[in-house]
Amino acid sequence: MGLFNRKSSKQQDEQVLQENDQKKKDKVHWSKRPANTAFKQQRLKAWQPILTPATVLPTFFLVGIIFVPLGGVLLWGSNQVKEFTIDYTQCEFLAPQTTFSPLSSSDYSFRLNSDSSPPAPTWQFMNDDTEPDLSRQNLCRVQFELPTEMKSPVFMYYKLTNYYQNHRRYVKSIDSSQLQGDAVSYSSIDGGDCKPVDTRDNKIVYPCGLIANSLFNDTFLQPILLNPSGSSGNQTYNMTSRGIAWSGESKKYGQTKYSASDIVPPPNWADRYPQGYTEDNLPDLTTDEHFQVWMRTAGLPTFRKLYFRNDDEAMPAGSYEIGIYMNYPVAPFHGTKSIVFSTVSFIGGKNPFLGIAYIAVGGACILLGLILTVRHLIKPRKLGDPQYLSWNRAPAN
Repeated sequence: MGLFNRKSSKQQDEQVLQENDQKKKDKVHWSKRPANTAFKQQRLKAWQPILTPATVLPTFFLVGIIFVPLGGVLLWGSNQVKEFTIDYTQCEFLAPQTTFSPLSSSDYSFRLNSDSSPPAPTWQFMNDDTEPDLSRQNLCRVQFELPTEMKSPVFMYYKLTNYYQNHRRYVKSIDSSQLQGDAVSYSSIDGGDCKPVDTRDNKIVYPCGLIANSLFNDTFLQPILLNPSGSSGNQTYNMTSRGIAWSGESKKYGQTKYSASDIVPPPNWADRYPQGYTEDNLPDLTTDEHFQVWMRTAGLPTFRKLYFRNDDEAMPAGSYEIGIYMNYPVAPFHGTKSIVFSTVSFIGGKNPFLGIAYIAVGGACILLGLILTVRHLIKPRKLGDPQYLSWNRAPAN
């Protein structure tokens, strides 16, 4: 009996251990179970629309009725914008040096909403090797006819093509702390994000990086109205570079704390600073709005950036001349450079695509609504008809 009792006790202990192990396994298993709530157990109420002709057809017509007039308004607003573009890329090679000659028809375009078509612009190239300022030796003079007045505000842009400012390495080639005025150490700049325009001659490049080094450096002179009526001589149409950068853009920049002996200009700034930096001619990035505009990189390979503006005076009709000191090379990347004069409307600059897109979508919705309406009237279909279920259809022969 004693032996039997010992075996029974041992069996009971093993059974208890097995039950405890099973409880632990059950506890681990149920510990991963979501709480018994409507959200976690996916018992929330749901709404699913039933697409019927009574709901779908009015929706198509409503979208079309809204989109087509809206697209028409946007297209009309875009057509109110007056602008013209003159490509001066080949001025150095094709323009004569003693007289003016007309540009090719592919080098300019006018969208002025005028009854008369202006004549082709003309150009002349002048080279002065005796000019001590290297950035003002190559002058391209462009004359153009403006047949109709351009109401204020009037903006002048420079336009570049085939220029990929959105390249990842190009966009990252910048040191924000340096631009804000901090004297970033040599070890931090050397081999950092600004590489390969980081250091030169054992000095820090300021401002460093590919974006700053590739700053657009063609210089545009003020447009001159030639022999305006009621005036004894030429008249300058005054434009300014103040206010061309976005509001708040200057907060990204500050007066540098570097000493002039510790820094050098970027390689492509040699014409601007032929003798390097001195304490009296350090660049002030807080007021250089052309630099601020350039540093905001474009997302597409063809882009325009604001250079001049006139918010108060209209640009009267007449013959104009504008001088351009050419310094920026575009041949290495097979690009072009142009000047663009433009006004704005309530939708901003000229952009007919948005209006056309609205009209196209609205027209497609109306056309599709008409087709479905005719189909429904000719051969209506009963809602929920079981004969269209796959298992009710006769098998194909």
